[in-house]
Amino acid sequence: MNRKRYNYIMGANQISFDEGLEKLEATVQKLEGGNLGLEEAIQCYEDGMKLSAALQQQLAAAHRRVKVLRQGLGGEYLAEPLEGDDA
Repeated sequence: MNRKRYNYIMGANQISFDEGLEKLEATVQKLEGGNLGLEEAIQCYEDGMKLSAALQQQLAAAHRRVKVLRQGLGGEYLAEPLEGDDA
C-alpha cells in the first residue's frame, strides 16, 4: 500500500498518516515533559487535538476502503465491504 495515499493537510503542509502519527507522538511527549509555559502548552494541546481528529478521519476513510475478498461459486474472487462497514 502506498502510505502517501492517505494524506491530510495541516496548514499548508500535506503529510502522510505515519508522519502525522509521529508528530502527534512528539506533541504528547512535549506536553508530558512539563517544560512548557501555560500558553505554549495550551497551543500544543490544541494542535495535538486537531492532528488527532485529522488522523481519526484518515483511519475512518481507510476502514471504508478495506474490502474482504470472498471466493465465489465459479472460483472468482468478489470484493465485499468489511463487516460492520456502514458505507
